[in-house]
Amino acid sequence: MSVDTPPGDKFFGASPGLAASTSEVDEAVSEEPVWRPVEKGAIPRSDYGTILLHWSLAIAIVTSLVTGLRLSADAEGSVFAKSLDWMLPQGEIWTWHFVSALVVIGAMVAYAAYLTMGRLRRRVSVRKTVVLTLPASPKLRWGAVNVILYWILFVAIASLTATGVLLYIGFGGIVVDIHYISALVVFGYIFGHVFSHFMFGGIQQLLRLFRPQALRAYPGMSARPFATALAIGLVVAAGVTWADFGTRDILHMRKVNEAPVLDGSMDDAVWRTAKPVFVRTQQGANLGGSGASTVEIRAVRDDDNVYFAFRWEDPTRSFKRLPLIKREDGWHLLNNKADIADETDYYEDKFAVLFSKSNAFGSGDSTHMGPEPLPGKPGALNRRGLHYTTDGSLLDLWQWKASRGGMLGRVDDMWFGTPVEPKEAHYEGTARYSAGYASDEGRAFYVYNYIDEPPGGYRGPVQVRRLPLDHAAQTAKLGTVNLSTEVSDDEGSQWWMFDHESAPYSEELDSTIPVGTVIPGVLISGTYEGSRADITGAARWQDGYWTLEVTRRLSTGHAQDLDMESGLYIWVSVFDHNQTRHTRHVRPVRLEVH
Repeated sequence: MSVDTPPGDKFFGASPGLAASTSEVDEAVSEEPVWRPVEKGAIPRSDYGTILLHWSLAIAIVTSLVTGLRLSADAEGSVFAKSLDWMLPQGEIWTWHFVSALVVIGAMVAYAAYLTMGRLRRRVSVRKTVVLTLPASPKLRWGAVNVILYWILFVAIASLTATGVLLYIGFGGIVVDIHYISALVVFGYIFGHVFSHFMFGGIQQLLRLFRPQALRAYPGMSARPFATALAIGLVVAAGVTWADFGTRDILHMRKVNEAPVLDGSMDDAVWRTAKPVFVRTQQGANLGGSGASTVEIRAVRDDDNVYFAFRWEDPTRSFKRLPLIKREDGWHLLNNKADIADETDYYEDKFAVLFSKSNAFGSGDSTHMGPEPLPGKPGALNRRGLHYTTDGSLLDLWQWKASRGGMLGRVDDMWFGTPVEPKEAHYEGTARYSAGYASDEGRAFYVYNYIDEPPGGYRGPVQVRRLPLDHAAQTAKLGTVNLSTEVSDDEGSQWWMFDHESAPYSEELDSTIPVGTVIPGVLISGTYEGSRADITGAARWQDGYWTLEVTRRLSTGHAQDLDMESGLYIWVSVFDHNQTRHTRHVRPVRLEVH
């Protein structure tokens, strides 16, 4: 990974006045305890240990970088990573990202141990940089530049490791920015590293890492330095893995004699005696700009049913899911990216809970990133990725949606599984393809109060399905109509419309409604039915927190549900008035049913 350069006046000008400087440089750049002359014109080589560690580290760093850039490209404001979208890997990259990061940690520790036990620390000695202050040959100057680059790499990797661990356990905010900047430094280092080595010794210097030789034996060198260093690196990597899997949270679901009252609070005595688990989630849209929300989870059961209580941070109560406003030229959908299913302004608050029998990375191996992660099949309209499984397994998804039944006691029962076959409209990009993400069999009682439009739509007037019979009464049910999405909607306000309050669109009815009127974008009609109706609950927002209580049978007998039993893994996600940009939860919680 570094350059062995014997000292000597041949690298300096022949002026007698350089004698003192040469002595100082000799001390600074000394490579070995005892120097052996290098024959002029000899082909440079590197020892076996250096070559193996170099390429292990290089491959791991590149893998970690490109997978990390794929994750970064998913961010709403991404610029640099997004520009590389066409060349970044797609699919289930979370495993590759975390495993490669683990290899980087182990390889760096092994390399540090190898330098120490092989008496090779001089390779990265900062004393070499003294040549930049003295009259020296260009070759020695580039050797000093290489040392500086090495230390920049070491600091950047240390920063990536520290911030990566913090992200992994749920810290966001400025940690995300530092992690990203550190990754860009490593990205730039790769090019600087290759260039500086080329300037030091040309193409032969670069090829030395393909030309192995035995490590010279020096006095004081440890026996078998490479094997020992490799063992140390493996032990550290194994220790990090154990620290992760051995410290993950366990949610204990104990049996109770009296079921809690589902009213959107945790005042019941049963909840006070249920041990909570706190999960940090981060990198979601909105949430006061932090993108982070800590989720509290409690669970109990009786003979037939399970009961969960969730409490999470959300600075605003948001019900305005794609409302409609009347203007001079017709009805308009309030939105910013509803046409590509990536709305981040006019949307309701949501909360999702995912259950899986697998604890694999990427939410049980169900999250696949990129514009088209499924070869030969269409991607998502928003080009962010798709949810599906590749092994035939099924994951149970519960999704609470504030304005689509959430405040009326319903929780949507959904699932991730094998991708469904796309239709012609999916290939044409005029309809949303969801791959393996779908609702359970049955029906919900909500529909949308407008006709869907493909990407590029909703820029002008839209076709409304139903209008309020009494627009003044409907407006009163909205409470204070503040179209700012950063202001809480009134408690008890109704940003949905029932069949009995409305009628199919007609020009006659429309003519009675004044310009400026706002009506809901959600219609409530009929009832929940089938497997989709398995989950009920109640929610309440107060003082910057949502509290949600839900219940379901221990075993529903439905093919698209998982039985609530020990060994399930749980992920949670918070949506602050956005459609798909929920918070990230990496380390699952394991469920233990007592």
